[in-house]
Amino acid sequence: MAKATENTFLTDVQTLRARAQKSIEQGALTPAYQGNVKTAIDLLQTVVATELVCVLRYTMHSIAVEGITSESIAAEFATHAKEERAHMMWAAERIDQLGGVPNLSPEGLATRSASEYGAGGNLVEMVRQNLVAERLVIEHYRELIRYFADHDPTTRIMLEKILAEEEEHATDMHDLLVAHEGKPFLP
Repeated sequence: MAKATENTFLTDVQTLRARAQKSIEQGALTPAYQGNVKTAIDLLQTVVATELVCVLRYTMHSIAVEGITSESIAAEFATHAKEERAHMMWAAERIDQLGGVPNLSPEGLATRSASEYGAGGNLVEMVRQNLVAERLVIEHYRELIRYFADHDPTTRIMLEKILAEEEEHATDMHDLLVAHEGKPFLP
C-alpha cells in the first residue's frame, strides 16, 4: 500500500494496474476519459473532412496559379497542402485511438467539411479563397478546443497544434495578398 503523502490525489500503482487490465479491448480509451466518445469522433470527422478539402483546394491552386510570381506562390500552396494533409492524418489517427473509423470517403466530403473547395481564379482570388478558408477554420478549431477543454486533453492539444499552423497559413495568405495588392487590410 502506498504511503499517504501530500500527493494523495494520485492513485496508487496497483489500482492503476488493475484498471489497465480491465477492458483492454478499448485500447487507449480508459475509464478516466471524461469526454463523450461519440461526439468526439463526430467532431473529429468534420476536422478530417475540412482538412481533406483544404488539401484539395491548395493542391488545385498550386497547379492552377499563373503569373510572374506563380512559382513561389505555387510552392507555398503546395507546402500548405502537405501540412493540411498532416492535420488530416492527426485527426484520423485520433479517431482511431477513440475507437472510430475515419471517414475518408469522397462521397459527401463537401457537406462534412467546414471549409469550401473554392473556385480557382486568378492569383489574388486564390489567395483570398485560402485566407477566408483559414480564417473560418481558425474560428471552428477555437470552438472545438473550448469544447474539448480538459475533458479530452489529447484531442485539445492536437487541435491547438493544428490551430497554430492554421494561423501561420492565414498570416502567409495575408502577406501574399498585401504583396500583390500593395495595401494591408488588417489593422
